[in-house]
Amino acid sequence: MGTQVPTTVELDRSDRQFHRSKMQRCLDALGRMLADGGFASGPAKIGLEIELNLVDPVLHPAMANLEVLEKLDDPSFTTELGQHNLELNVRPRLLRGDQALALEGELDKLLGDANARAQDVGAGIVLIGMLPTLRMENFDRRWLTGNPRYALLNDQIFAARGENMVLNMEGSPLPGRRPERLLTAATSILPESACTSAQLHLQVAPEEFASHWNAAQCLAGVQVAIAANSPFLLGRALWHETRIPLFQQATDTRPQELKNQGVRPRVWFGERWITSIFDLFEENVRYFPGLLPHTDDEDPMAALDEGRPPKLAELRVHNGTIWRWNRPVYDIADGQPHLRVENRVLPAGPTVVDLMANAAFFYGAQRALVDQERPLWSMMSFQAAEENLYEGAKHSFGAQLYWPGNGWVPPDELVLRKLLPMAHEGLRACGVADDVRERYLGIIEQRCVSRRTGSSWQREAVAAFERRGYDRESAIAGMLAAYIELSRAGEPVHTWPIEV
Repeated sequence: MGTQVPTTVELDRSDRQFHRSKMQRCLDALGRMLADGGFASGPAKIGLEIELNLVDPVLHPAMANLEVLEKLDDPSFTTELGQHNLELNVRPRLLRGDQALALEGELDKLLGDANARAQDVGAGIVLIGMLPTLRMENFDRRWLTGNPRYALLNDQIFAARGENMVLNMEGSPLPGRRPERLLTAATSILPESACTSAQLHLQVAPEEFASHWNAAQCLAGVQVAIAANSPFLLGRALWHETRIPLFQQATDTRPQELKNQGVRPRVWFGERWITSIFDLFEENVRYFPGLLPHTDDEDPMAALDEGRPPKLAELRVHNGTIWRWNRPVYDIADGQPHLRVENRVLPAGPTVVDLMANAAFFYGAQRALVDQERPLWSMMSFQAAEENLYEGAKHSFGAQLYWPGNGWVPPDELVLRKLLPMAHEGLRACGVADDVRERYLGIIEQRCVSRRTGSSWQREAVAAFERRGYDRESAIAGMLAAYIELSRAGEPVHTWPIEV
């Protein structure tokens, strides 16, 4: 969410009409490029973004991201929506060999450095899908990070909606308890800042994009079920991966009447399997009005005529305001355009090694699905894939997911019997070293055997504190203190003790 926009933006009707026509011209240019070729080729490269939380000494959010960034002075780190957020971007690299081990070491160092610099200003870094100590006052508009893009995006979303945001969700109950419910209103988009994710990128050739995106959609429900790490929001135990419904509700430009009409949300799973990346960008232009409708001076067709890759600035900014769980990305690196699938379903944490295991499972299973002679998505309805996402996010290992040839099956059984062998096969096909493959997929295996995610650990730990007489606020604080200590120790979450 860090793309810069002009500090002052005056929007009138002609601006929006010109922006729409400019996006169409970008779309035409993309179509021409896909027909003519010229995109980057070669071995697949991966990339990673991790969103982080800052906490103060009593584990409440620390609104100090600009101070920490100044101390860090490292371009790998940047701002995010809320002042208690940071984002870490690591350089792209090949997936093959032992590159994943090098990435794990790099992440450990970067996060260690960031935590040290945060401590210089009285804060600390937390690698978690949703900071459980957030309170409603932390969602006041004044806590937006001071990038003009965030304020403009906030104002545009609320102008389109015409009323306050409604946060409304019922949770998966704690053991032996009744389901808990959250129903409240928000006056800014800052509830989105509670959603801190790990975003996996894969650069692919244009002709391979559709199969990789379709495969990622098939895997989304499984991913969140076995990696959930966001169970608490505003003191309530809600979904195992509460990020999923919260992100949609916190950026929803639709009042109830438009929802009733079937207008699409901007946080979107999609509605069909695709045959080209063009399908996704075309849907973006056709269905969604621009929230940041400023225009660039470049004529993308003229750039192509001159032999230059066009920036497609309007199309890219617009794409950044449509939060697909698997997003298409057009970018330029070293003067050459390329395409990426950005997988956005995973939460941050609980540890670096858990995050690496989640990535290895995704890249391996995705590659295996792409290589199958008969595509899985030819046997699975798109609606079933979408339902899997919400079922996995709400119930984690308690979910029932649909998979062709297996019917309705728990996530642990599906992974252990079917997807884990496929992930091994896929990583081998990517040239990943055997010891790397065994290290990370072994963690996924043990997580499924123990049925222990970051979310289930958090929920069990809070329940244990409450059995000892703690109220909910104190139980969450005690759990978070133990979580931070265990997360920094670096052992995978399936080994964490509950009695803390």
